[in-house]
Amino acid sequence: MASSYSSSLHLPTFTLWLWLFLTGMASAQLTNNFYAKTCPNFRSVIQRAVNSAVSSEARMGASLLRLHFHDCFVNASLHFIISFFISLDLGGPSWNVAVGRRDSTTASLSAANSNIPGPTLSLSGLITAFSNKGFTAKEMVALSGSHTIGQARCTTFRTRLYNENVNSSLATSLKANCPSSGGDNNLSPLDPTSPTSFDNAYFKNLQIQKGLLHSDQQLFSGGSTDAQVNTYSSNSATFLTDFANAMVKMSNLSPLTGSNGQIRSNCRKTN
Repeated sequence: MASSYSSSLHLPTFTLWLWLFLTGMASAQLTNNFYAKTCPNFRSVIQRAVNSAVSSEARMGASLLRLHFHDCFVNASLHFIISFFISLDLGGPSWNVAVGRRDSTTASLSAANSNIPGPTLSLSGLITAFSNKGFTAKEMVALSGSHTIGQARCTTFRTRLYNENVNSSLATSLKANCPSSGGDNNLSPLDPTSPTSFDNAYFKNLQIQKGLLHSDQQLFSGGSTDAQVNTYSSNSATFLTDFANAMVKMSNLSPLTGSNGQIRSNCRKTN
């Protein structure tokens, strides 16, 4: 999840509707039926909003999925529910969504920058970064499979493109859009094979040196995670199952519940 995205999600009707039904609720834990009485249809409301956003802008699926990753590594919130529908919309797995999370009342740029694994990390750096959050190397590889969708800016993979062993056909294609200087914000798909489908093509790409980011290709570079990449490349069902389980685990990284945090009336700012 190390790529650099920019996104703008504006769903005022959805956020206000959800807030009106959910404000004032409190719980000491996450449950699958947290909103069963006060807002029984909230999942369908979220799914309609997600469908609309993805239909209007294809990149929104990957951007929203990345928001979940950011939130959970810093503060798990509603974006976990949104990511569930993103996965379904793009052909990915399903999982049980426990709810009851609240948003933080503060934000920290330094915490985000220090907690989110960067695109230049080595394999050992990736393993350490995820281990610090309680994830195994296997779970790290599974979660990295989210790079089966989305795009990255030229500036995040230029060094790899011009200085590392990249599949020759991919390199030729990338250089046309990512020159050795300039074009920093030009975008390329993280998965050139099926960039809008949630599948295991990402791992197949790694096997032939088509990882876009340095951190991507590190997963298949003669190290300890090569075998896991091979497993996911040959068995899509195993990848999808492991990804779903890892997402559930990520959603439980110290979520705010009860009186901690708040349910925002506007997702962009605190109440």
